[in-house]
Amino acid sequence: METSTKTARQLYEALKADPQRRRFGFGRKPALVNVDLQNAYTRPSEFATAYETDPRQIEHVNRLARLLRARGCPVIWTYVAYLGSGEDCGVWGTRADMSTALRSITAGDRRAQLDDRCEIDRDRDIVMNKRMASAFFETNLGSLLTFHGVDTVIVTGGSTSGCVRATVVDSLSRSFRTIVPEECVSDKHESPHFANLYDMMAKYADVLPVADVIDFLGRYEPVT
Repeated sequence: METSTKTARQLYEALKADPQRRRFGFGRKPALVNVDLQNAYTRPSEFATAYETDPRQIEHVNRLARLLRARGCPVIWTYVAYLGSGEDCGVWGTRADMSTALRSITAGDRRAQLDDRCEIDRDRDIVMNKRMASAFFETNLGSLLTFHGVDTVIVTGGSTSGCVRATVVDSLSRSFRTIVPEECVSDKHESPHFANLYDMMAKYADVLPVADVIDFLGRYEPVT
């Protein structure tokens, strides 16, 4: 194992600046998967479980969603919510420090509701209740992406070190080109945020400035 005195942020910035870094690139048709942009994780003034990295995160996500919708590409929003009994939370909800954060988030709870700053087209966007970290785990996300002819998945949301990373790894594992707009993901602490951006950039995804993703979508011609 190599040792270093650099912080996670410094390691990430060094990798980001490497001109030899190769990319997966965008494919023929993208989809946007917004992971758990719900009040439990987006409203720090209300809930101890929430966090904010870039204050414009949801603004950027909304812009991406508008661009994708206009080009006939799927927009998916996930949220976490469980039965009042917690029976569907599984072993993830058995640790004492997880019980409040997970098992108590029920479907009718404000914490389960998607942040009302999110611009959701309720007639067209897909809203999906997931129960584990990855948006792919035991949901129909994979089959929906296949149905829509998607080969590129743009992942936003939180947390960078948790549900975003899990979704990104599962996306790559299913052979989707995977894109993470840097300003569109967030975490509670700086070190895991940048450590996981580093890891995803090195192995699983293209971590790009959101401006680059917007530029691609502005030039993107829908597949016919």
